[in-house]
This record gives sequence, structure tokens and C-alpha cells, in this order.
Amino acid sequence: MALFTRRNRNRARPRQEGPSLLERIHWRAVGAVAGVLVAAATLAVLLIVALDRPVQHVLVEGPFQRVAPPEIESAVAESIRGGLATVDLDAVRERIEQIEWVDRAVVRRRWPDAIRVEVSEQVPAARWNDTGLLNARGELFLRNARYIPAELPLLEGPEGSEGAVAKLYIDAQGRFIEAGLRLAGVRLDERGAWELELANGVHVRLGRLAVEERLDRFLRLAGPLVAQRAAEIRHVDMRYTNGFSVGWSARSAVAVAPQEDATPDA
Repeated sequence: MALFTRRNRNRARPRQEGPSLLERIHWRAVGAVAGVLVAAATLAVLLIVALDRPVQHVLVEGPFQRVAPPEIESAVAESIRGGLATVDLDAVRERIEQIEWVDRAVVRRRWPDAIRVEVSEQVPAARWNDTGLLNARGELFLRNARYIPAELPLLEGPEGSEGAVAKLYIDAQGRFIEAGLRLAGVRLDERGAWELELANGVHVRLGRLAVEERLDRFLRLAGPLVAQRAAEIRHVDMRYTNGFSVGWSARSAVAVAPQEDATPDA
């Protein structure tokens, strides 16, 4: 009997469980935070409604030569949806940059009821084919210009090749200036052959193959000759393996450098 009693005394007592998860949450603090968030959201909505006034003024800034400020104002008016606080400034900017001669536009809000627009115009750097104009990045920004500045270099090529033609011109013009020459034009024909025109009227035929190598060879070997005797030269043909030939104004071709093959390559 005593043994039985002792065993009962050693039996584990039931464990008392603590408070549940829901009981541990401080509901009063949660309610306070939620109230603050709701109040902040409500205040933000009311603030937007109060500030979302109709746009009454368009302030246009920039040194204008080709673009008229009324064109900018009309573009802004067409693209505004909503009031000043909710207007999509990117949409307004994209619409403005669709205007001819506009290169870049910066659009900002000016409280309480105006939009400020800063416009940069395109600067033509070269002519493209008959009526197009390229900027300094080699981008065709105008296909049918009413006025083409004759002093700009003339770049020519098939549709879609303006980037490649402009790149060759941009890369080469500084090197020509260093050689005492000025590059007036670059032409890429339908077959992929390149030809340069210098300001002194001399044409340089580079062909389709090893164009960079031939350009280097012209500047190194033929450039000094052309700089000295440009009035006597019609063209220089660099489409040879090692040298070049000169087309003289008297219509006689003279090989200036020794040739392994008198027939020009592609």
C-alpha cells in the first residue's frame, strides 16, 4: 500500500498552458497604428484633391530658332490628362519630343497651376541623302527638311544605314584635320562600297573590304600627296593590296605605290 501511494506522489502534474497567440497581441496598439495609417492615407488623398488643380499656364523656356513656343503649348494641352498633381509628365514630354526640331524636353510641375517646359532643339551636323538631316549622334531627325544648309557634310547611304555612315564620318574627320585635309562627305552604295569626298573635291575610293585598313593607308601614304597636289587630282583609289592609284585631272591614272596586282580589289 505504501508503494502504491509513493508512485502516485511521483506522477507528473498536468502542465499549465500559457496565453494563446491572439491573447498575446496588444489589440489597443494595433488599433492605434491602423488608425494612424488610415488617417495618413486620408490626408494624402485630400491633399492630392486639393492640389490637383487644372493646369492654367504653360511656361516654355529655351533658345528657339526652329521651334515656335505655341507649338509646345499646343502639344502640352493635347497630352494633359487630369490636374497638375496627377498629370503624366512623361507622356507630356514624349508628345513634345515628337515635334520637328525638338531634341530633348524637360517637363516639371510649377505650383499651383503651371507646367514648366525646357526645350533643346536639334542641331544639324550633316545632310543625309537629298533632304534629310542628321544630328551629332548620327540620328536622322528630319527626313524632308525644307532648308538644307549647304555647308554641312553630305552623308549618303541606303535606308537604315545612317548610323554606320555617320560613325565612319565622326571617327575619321578628326584624323583628316590632323592630316591637313577636311572630310566633306561619306557615301555607302547599295553594294556596300565606301567612298569619301574631301573638301578640295578629291574622291577617295575605299571599296567594301578592309575599309579601316585602307583608310589608315590613305592617311599615311596618300594624304600628304593629296594635301600638296589636290588641284591636279580627281580621285585616289585605295582598293589595292599594298598601295593605291591616283586619277589625275588630265585623265591619266598613275600608280604611285608598287602594285603586285594592278587590278583593284572590291
